[in-house]
Amino acid sequence: MTLAAKTKDIIKYFNFEFNKNLGQNFLTDGVALNKIMDTAGIDDETFVIEIGAGIGTLTQEMAKRAFKVCAVEIDKELVKILKETLLNFNNVEIVHMDALNFNFNEAVKEYGDKKIMVVANLPYYITTPILTKILTSWKGVNSITVMVQKEAAQRIMADPSTHEYGPLSITANYYANVKKAFNVSRSCFIPQPRVDSQVIKMSIRKKPAAEVYDEKLFFTLIKTSFNMRRKTLLNVLKTFGLSIDELVEVFNDAEIDSSRRGETLSIDEFADLSNSLKNHMK
Repeated sequence: MTLAAKTKDIIKYFNFEFNKNLGQNFLTDGVALNKIMDTAGIDDETFVIEIGAGIGTLTQEMAKRAFKVCAVEIDKELVKILKETLLNFNNVEIVHMDALNFNFNEAVKEYGDKKIMVVANLPYYITTPILTKILTSWKGVNSITVMVQKEAAQRIMADPSTHEYGPLSITANYYANVKKAFNVSRSCFIPQPRVDSQVIKMSIRKKPAAEVYDEKLFFTLIKTSFNMRRKTLLNVLKTFGLSIDELVEVFNDAEIDSSRRGETLSIDEFADLSNSLKNHMK
């Protein structure tokens, strides 16, 4: 019997109480579990970083295929359980830590010859900050395979001029090729969440999707545009301290209408606008 099938028994045995603040929902469906494995493409040349290991259901299956799994878990009670459920796997390292504080470079420095993958069942509250952190600062990751709430998946894959489109959409698609893998019903979890989930895979690009002169300025422009979502781009760019005449030149050089709103711009258009802004801020 797999660990997924024994989830209820393990929870009862360890008298584990779910922490609602951590958004804990454990996958109990073996079919979905195997599909996650296949989507990620883990093999014996893979070093996997798992964020939120839970009771080790996914961890065990990955350890059977991977060279090594580093399981990062914030809940100290789950760490105690993991030490029991993963006792027979010598290629698993359990790290008790908030994944946002995880020292990625230190963890992978000995494994530069391996494929580095991130795999996770992400609670809604941490989806945006952890994916942003991985994409922008964890250099060397080959792919990210995550199970997220359907709403979060829609935001990650959203197109311009849609309600879901925002900074996370741009960040994900700027750094990675994003593809939806499959849906996971809410009935596949304990406790059962209110919404269904989706598994998506982000294959990190060798080069970002657009040429950007200054990534800090690029992402500042994006953040400002969506913080002022109902304002025109002209009003957004006024916050960067340029004169009206300079702003006219910025938009002319970028060939973008200043009356548009940021939510309508593609990644390439944000790149053109930030590059033009960079040139006129020198």
